[in-house]
Amino acid sequence: MTAIAALLLVSASLPASASSRHAGYYYPDTVSEEQYVSKAQKIPQATRESRLAFVSGVAKSVSERPYPPQRAMFAKGGDAEKLIIVSLYDDHMTTLAQARAVLALMTNVARTTKILRELQVESLFNFLDFCKMLGFTELTISDGRTYAHRFVIE
Repeated sequence: MTAIAALLLVSASLPASASSRHAGYYYPDTVSEEQYVSKAQKIPQATRESRLAFVSGVAKSVSERPYPPQRAMFAKGGDAEKLIIVSLYDDHMTTLAQARAVLALMTNVARTTKILRELQVESLFNFLDFCKMLGFTELTISDGRTYAHRFVIE
């Protein structure tokens, strides 16, 4: 293992900066963190309002299903630049691997939002790339009990 790989492994398991006032309220205090370098570029239309509209669009899509939502998604921060997704049920997204699978599924849901339909985004982009396009700088995902993981989006 290279020194850089070891450093990344150690830093991913360390608690994130105490600057997140959402830890301990929306998700557990201890937050692992990783950098996600996106292939996408932030779009000129990316504003606080567009990020809130995106979150509302996803929520609307989820609410139209014949069963209750499995997770909550909301934007926080002064410019709504921090996206948070938290499971609403026990035994859902109990591992980071399951959370990543949920993000993969959410890629398709995100494509149905008005802003991304209008942009006609390429199929090679995933949910984290969409976050970058919309100007989100962080995505924190959690099972709501045992872990929280933050993607710092670059």
